Amino acid sequence: MRDPTPAPCGPLRTAHEATFVAHDGVPLFYRHWPAAGPRAGAIVLLHRGHEHSGRMAHLVDELDLPHFDFYAWDARGHGRSPGERGHAPSFGTSVRDLQTFTDHIGHEHGVAVEDLSVIAQSVAAVLCAAWVHDYAPRLRAQVLASPAFDVKFYVPLARPALALARRLRGNFFVTSYVKSRFLTRDPQRQASYDTDPLIARSISVDVLLGLHATARRIVADAHAIVAPTQLLVSGADWVVRHRPQHEFFDRLGSPVKEKLVLDDFLHDTLGERDRAPVVARVREFLLRMHAQPIGRPDLRDLDRAGVAHDEARALREPLPWWTPRGLGWAIARTAIRAGTRLSQGMRIGRDTGFNSGASLDHVYRDRAEGLGPIGRLADRRYLDAPGWRGIRRRKVHLEELLRLAMDRLRAEGMPVRVLDIAAGHGRYVLDAVAAGGVRPDAIVLRDVDPRHVAAGTALVRERGLGTIARFERGDAFDRDALAAVEPHPTLAIVSGLYELFPANDRVAGSLAGLAAAVLPGGWLVYTNQPWHPQLELIARTLTGPDGAPWVMRRRTQAEIDDLVRDAGFAKVDQRIDEEGMFTVSLARRVREPDAAR
Repeated sequence: MRDPTPAPCGPLRTAHEATFVAHDGVPLFYRHWPAAGPRAGAIVLLHRGHEHSGRMAHLVDELDLPHFDFYAWDARGHGRSPGERGHAPSFGTSVRDLQTFTDHIGHEHGVAVEDLSVIAQSVAAVLCAAWVHDYAPRLRAQVLASPAFDVKFYVPLARPALALARRLRGNFFVTSYVKSRFLTRDPQRQASYDTDPLIARSISVDVLLGLHATARRIVADAHAIVAPTQLLVSGADWVVRHRPQHEFFDRLGSPVKEKLVLDDFLHDTLGERDRAPVVARVREFLLRMHAQPIGRPDLRDLDRAGVAHDEARALREPLPWWTPRGLGWAIARTAIRAGTRLSQGMRIGRDTGFNSGASLDHVYRDRAEGLGPIGRLADRRYLDAPGWRGIRRRKVHLEELLRLAMDRLRAEGMPVRVLDIAAGHGRYVLDAVAAGGVRPDAIVLRDVDPRHVAAGTALVRERGLGTIARFERGDAFDRDALAAVEPHPTLAIVSGLYELFPANDRVAGSLAGLAAAVLPGGWLVYTNQPWHPQLELIARTLTGPDGAPWVMRRRTQAEIDDLVRDAGFAKVDQRIDEEGMFTVSLARRVREPDAAR
């Protein structure tokens, strides 16, 4: 006998309708079902592609969690939210929208992210997993139902054909082939899907390709996700493939995870006909997660063991030159050496290290220079490498958060004293000062390389900032020297530094020095590199200032955030590029550092 559709034990709950403002000023619609009595936690419901929050509303009553708040949005371009139907500026924009939504829930409704869980279906499950991976919220739990890590197109070479068409004709829309009978066997759900005027039948190819790229990255790097996770796999799914879902689960870094494989379920997992036992399992998982502290591992030892540690160790191992890979990389190194005779950027990298301040200054300026037209063309190709494009985007995000921090300091009547502990030439700091509306009271730029100090000092004079800014030599990992910096900063910057050093003890010591220097209520802007598509290319062909191979150990965002939190800072904002390579975060000095282990 079939299990009936679950019925709530109490009265049906009524939603309040509201909007929140996304980062770009777009008002997005959401529904809120307040808890009855004291709140035990909150649940965010994220609808699948093409749909809207009303399609998830049935779970509010079926889950029968009267002491939980429920929130459900209409993603931009869907339901009652504005935007072209089925479109967003990018998939990363939608991920940032989710961050903004949870920020709004915290500010407007007083729900901390630690008390929040998310239930997401299909495309939204990928969006949720990307948010947890990229922004590392201290989420109570996530339930991912049939995540669309790999959409079935049923047409050979459909995805590369779409990518080619996008390059040739720009963005366009693809109409979904999916009928309601392929989503669920529930006749009521089928009928409502077929007649719902708010369902968008088409999807932007930009969103579709962004979904695919993001899904591949998140599945490959799922070890970075440490939030408790329940994965629901629909065994009879016509819409998405199962294999990446199982790979994602196997790679998950969370110590608390469970997987339910539902053999006869179609894609609309939580809207299937016989969903009562599954909804009950979701309810039990959520109650268990909210009844205990957040299950997070200690991430401070990931520099000694773990996926990224093993990855970096393998990249340090030289390859025998007679093997196919060894020979291939030897040819690539020869090409790089040849390029240094033509490209100014490659020459700077050879002479000072490809990760040096001088090299980054050339990347920031983004002006192709070299020996004649061929040299400038080679330099342009060099400057347009994915990593350097990401670095320039990181600069934009740095300037944005620096201006935000300076504005907040002025608004609160605090002095604006800037300290950058590894400034390179200091260009990004001085650019942010020039572009902002707040003139700092003091700027102290430090770097361990005397060549950078000399170049930065000249840049300070060139900008006419000599009365408020100085450049000095200093070690960013000298805890005592950082703590003694005068005047005590209210805005500290660490950009592109910790990514170059794998040991967490050194980073923790540097952060402790900054915590001792920054005044209470002051700010810290820090960067991280959780992902890079060319790690092996860099390790096998490029060198650092000491001439050794440039091998990087990626830090997960959760790992660096935990180190920052241990030092007494609380993260309040973050930016990340579309490829997920570089993050820039803003944290506030809120308490004394945690005692050393």
